[in-house]
Amino acid sequence: MSAWLRDETAAAPARAELAAAVRTTVRTLAANAPGHSVEVRVPPFVAVQCIEGPRHTRGTPPNVVETDPRTWLLLATGLLDFETARHSGALTASGSRAPEVAHWLPILRVAAE
Repeated sequence: MSAWLRDETAAAPARAELAAAVRTTVRTLAANAPGHSVEVRVPPFVAVQCIEGPRHTRGTPPNVVETDPRTWLLLATGLLDFETARHSGALTASGSRAPEVAHWLPILRVAAE
């Protein structure tokens, strides 16, 4: 998978492997930053609430971070930073608390080659 993260033209991992990596890292974020004020979504695999603060219970959450699986794994491994992903449009962060997710990244640092 690391070859694909470093070079998107490399063979993509199997869907099950990709799903497991995304779910594990997003759930690790939720464990490291418990709370309910920000929802992190990586469709189609997972969505969690994290970051201490006001709890959201109905309708669309006011603080949402959403991205695709590859971008999430780049963020989770430190191969991409939050603001770069946000400014490129690869990640959306709505609400005043959503950028707080950046404080908890990377989940696992992978050395750049």
